[in-house]
Amino acid sequence: MTAPAFLPSHIVPPDGMAAWSAPDAARPTVPLDPLLPVQVVDRRGDWALALCSNGWSAWVDGRLLLSVPRDPPAAGAPPARTADPRPLLGAVESELARYRRLVEELAAGRLDGESFGSRTRGLRVGVVVDGDAVWLYDARHERWCYCDGVSLETYAVTAGPSVEPSAGPSVEGSETDGAAGDGGAPGAPDPSPAYGDAR
Repeated sequence: MTAPAFLPSHIVPPDGMAAWSAPDAARPTVPLDPLLPVQVVDRRGDWALALCSNGWSAWVDGRLLLSVPRDPPAAGAPPARTADPRPLLGAVESELARYRRLVEELAAGRLDGESFGSRTRGLRVGVVVDGDAVWLYDARHERWCYCDGVSLETYAVTAGPSVEPSAGPSVEGSETDGAAGDGGAPGAPDPSPAYGDAR
């Protein structure tokens, strides 16, 4: 009987990625090569078990893997869903507006420094706009997302993978919600191709 063909579901990001022998950050193994096609055969929270074509496998941060593009939809089929950037854009706008209101109150003397500090504690907003591209920080899921105006993808994460289920919907194929922020943010990300999905 012929073995089934290896059909990759994801690709390793262009700079390669760290790998572990188990879904445990204390058990690192050999990193995966850049642009290596892999199959995701198991998931535990943020962790993904990546299977290579030679049969070797390792656990990786599944939020950073690039999805292999699917075939275009057949004629007459509904368009494929992509993550709608508007909910996260709205969250960033709302948090920034809240911060501005507090700054105005502080400047007008209606708020003292201690109150300003306590009312802004935990507030995180991150946004970089470069022409038609924007990088937004999703504080709820601790990740930077890249948006080209149409879809939203995970660009980088600010916390290590967790075995706990994500706190909300993934970026890929669903709306992203949550407040925006800059905790652990990479500053102004280099405007280069976005990395990964967050399924």
